[in-house]
Amino acid sequence: MFDKRLMKLCPESKKYIAGNILFQWLELLLNAVMVYAVAKSIENIYKEIWRLQDLWRLILLIFVTICFRFVTTKLAVRMSYYASKTVKQKLRNLIYEKLLRLGNSYEEKASTAELVQESVEGVDQLESYFGQYVPQFFYAFLAPITLFFIFGKFGSYLAAWALLICVPLIPGAIVMVQKIAKKLLSKYWGQYAKLGSTFLENLQGMTTLKIYEADEYKNQEMNKESEHFRFVTMKVLTMQLNSIIIMDFFTYGGAAVGILLATLSFVHGSISLSSCIFMILLSAEFFLPMRRLGSYFHVAMNGMAASDRIFSFLNIPEEKEKTKSLSSISDIELRNVNFSYDGTRQVLKNIQMEIKRDSFVAIVGESGCGKSTIASLLTGQNTCEEGQILLDGDEIKDIREDSLMKHITYVSHNSFFFKGSVRENLLMANPNATEREMEEALTSANLYEFFMEAEGLDSQLLENASNLSGGQRQRLALARALLHNSTVYIFDEATSNIDVESEEVILQSILELTKKKTVIFISHRLANTVLADHIFVMEEGAIVEEGTHESLLDKNGVYRNLWETQVALEQYGREV
Repeated sequence: MFDKRLMKLCPESKKYIAGNILFQWLELLLNAVMVYAVAKSIENIYKEIWRLQDLWRLILLIFVTICFRFVTTKLAVRMSYYASKTVKQKLRNLIYEKLLRLGNSYEEKASTAELVQESVEGVDQLESYFGQYVPQFFYAFLAPITLFFIFGKFGSYLAAWALLICVPLIPGAIVMVQKIAKKLLSKYWGQYAKLGSTFLENLQGMTTLKIYEADEYKNQEMNKESEHFRFVTMKVLTMQLNSIIIMDFFTYGGAAVGILLATLSFVHGSISLSSCIFMILLSAEFFLPMRRLGSYFHVAMNGMAASDRIFSFLNIPEEKEKTKSLSSISDIELRNVNFSYDGTRQVLKNIQMEIKRDSFVAIVGESGCGKSTIASLLTGQNTCEEGQILLDGDEIKDIREDSLMKHITYVSHNSFFFKGSVRENLLMANPNATEREMEEALTSANLYEFFMEAEGLDSQLLENASNLSGGQRQRLALARALLHNSTVYIFDEATSNIDVESEEVILQSILELTKKKTVIFISHRLANTVLADHIFVMEEGAIVEEGTHESLLDKNGVYRNLWETQVALEQYGREV
């Protein structure tokens, strides 16, 4: 019923758990005092020795007891909060640090959607485990033992023994369902994470699904997963309901036995009326802590199922620590690079590529030929299975990620912006940038006047800069990239799906950049790559041609066919 890994993870929580138990125990004693006072008063009324001043004493005692119980309850809740707060913070830090160690390639080992669910909802489930279940586990055994001695002192040991013997029947029922619950909840969390991952993937790829008319298929697929998740959820709820029925049977059945024995003891004259009433009113307290433990048990099992997945992620093997750093990047070389997603479909086949310092290199080809995969390998988002990627002779897998990100800037067709000011979004590229440097970057992207007409660098952006047009967002991404001032720039379809004006601004800025930086330009539109020093033509994951624009046209091969097709389409558009 305990996860030792969680207890070892947060030893500082133990004092708060102990505090929670102590305050619950004090609340039990206060309740016993109040009940005994009420029972004694009822006996005095029955014996006709009740006086008016006794009423005021009883009211005062009840009032004081309730006040103290209020304080102990509040303190118990506070202890629960502190106990769970520590573990939530520590687990989220561990997940974050693990992500940093895994680096950009973490998606090869765990999906983003699953990690979000584990670090948010999964960790939240552990709040109940530490704040409620663990303290209740110990208190559920302490309370019956305490009441046993109180009943023996002020009532009947016979009834006390009967109640104490019945108490273990409840944890027995919990143990009975534990194995079933653990397996079922593990399946529940697995399906929950899978459904979340599928939903995020479909949401992010909605445009692609619409283009290829695959949205209906994905809709049906997701409906099947949703139905499976509903089925698993209902099985979990059924299991919880059945176990609650069993626990309630033992709880109220045991209390009934205690009440019956107390009543028989009074009838036979072995205990007083006040003792009989006292035991009747407190009989349920023998079982309620254990019954409450049973309720928390399902929450705890849910938390432990989530923790299993969290620890599974934390135990993912890490590559050896990267120690090499870059001062700059002069040459980039890919030697016999092969890559496939999930070891099934091979995306890159024996890629041979050499990129010199301050050169303008273009990678072209039809969609799906592997262009963006090369970019993901160069930025460390994925790791090649076979072959080598060398930066100035050092393998990329040995280079520290912070050094790699410092010297390589990646700009995609869908850059992300955070809600906040333009200044805050630009400073992400260079936290030490001056106001003048930021304004120069905006000028290069032809955005300076646009923002100056508003609030300048303090102009506010909505989530993902949704208050800008597509072209303006892409130009702002270019400005941020220029501010990073790295050695190598990779533009991956950076001019796709934007207006002509923005496309021209971005291309002009890229051409200016090629005079002093190494630029790798990935595009399916060949007109944008005519001035490249070297062009690599890809088809079905392999480089089939390479050279300058003129030399490739002279080869009369794949590149020429693509060029003539695109020229014809653009000419057709003008004619129409």
